[in-house]
Amino acid sequence: MSGNLPHLGGTSELAQWDIPVHAEQMIRTAWELGAHPELADLKLRSWAHMLGFRGHFSSKTRNYSTTLAELRQARADWQRLQAGAPATGPDDTSTLVLSHWAFSGIGLTPELARLAAAVAPPSKRTGAASGA
Repeated sequence: MSGNLPHLGGTSELAQWDIPVHAEQMIRTAWELGAHPELADLKLRSWAHMLGFRGHFSSKTRNYSTTLAELRQARADWQRLQAGAPATGPDDTSTLVLSHWAFSGIGLTPELARLAAAVAPPSKRTGAASGA
């Protein structure tokens, strides 16, 4: 599917578009759910062409869906759980450190210095391999 679908007048219009099967199923589901009076406030039929979601994909509406902050927190909690760390730290302002940094030197290794000199423009090649 390329570009955006227009607003739909019904699911029979889907046949004229090159839509992946999964997206078509989601559009049909949004259309069918939009027929239920108890879901009228979601305006699913008006937004079926957007898979039933109203607005930009990263909208931060709290009434319709989750927020990006909640998604980030869920991912962070899952990653901490996978690492065997506690789900939360001592407080919300702490940073959990799972590893440490060690100083290993500055500049390029001799091999990388030679490579940099070989690919540098001719005006920059003077002294590049010497490590100066």
